[in-house]
Amino acid sequence: KQTVLLTGATSGIGRHLAATLHALGNQVLVCARQPEPLAALATQYPGLATYVCDVSDPAQCAALAHWATRTYPHLNVVINNAGIMHLLDLTQALDLTKVSTEIATNLLAPIHLISLLTTHLQQQPTAAILNITSGLAFTPLAAVPVYSATKAALHAFTTCLRYQLRGTAVQVFEIIPPAVETNLGHADHYDRSHDHPLSVAAFVEAML
Repeated sequence: KQTVLLTGATSGIGRHLAATLHALGNQVLVCARQPEPLAALATQYPGLATYVCDVSDPAQCAALAHWATRTYPHLNVVINNAGIMHLLDLTQALDLTKVSTEIATNLLAPIHLISLLTTHLQQQPTAAILNITSGLAFTPLAAVPVYSATKAALHAFTTCLRYQLRGTAVQVFEIIPPAVETNLGHADHYDRSHDHPLSVAAFVEAML
């Protein structure tokens, strides 16, 4: 039985991952920005611990780490799954607020959360950090340039983190999803008609 902190848990890969890990008997701690989906998740899966947090906000991220380690001192697995994806036209002036939020959520938040929890994780008998990147880290999609760039950067960071934590109790994994049937990009009406996505269930089964 592991104690797992999972970000971005109320939809897509995160929601199915939370449900599956919970069903396997793990203590699962989940966070997301909106309280209503978290409450629904807790009702559906009794015993699931929830925390409202926008991980792109450094103060909220720090509060999340404090809550998780104090309330669940055996926390030994961190899964950085929260992410957003915006369609961007680079031939036009960009909304830098939107760009900054995308970078903060997809890249700075996992770096920050890991930095807050690494010491704690090294004190556990066994521990793991899982960063969810994307196939777009390696073959970027022109329509989502910042998303592709953040995932490429998180890939590089994960590689460095794995090297620096070699010889410790903390194993570092990079999970690289292909196209998966989620609502990522739906706010920008991303056209998936040419994709051949896996179902979320199939991806999570393969991941675990």
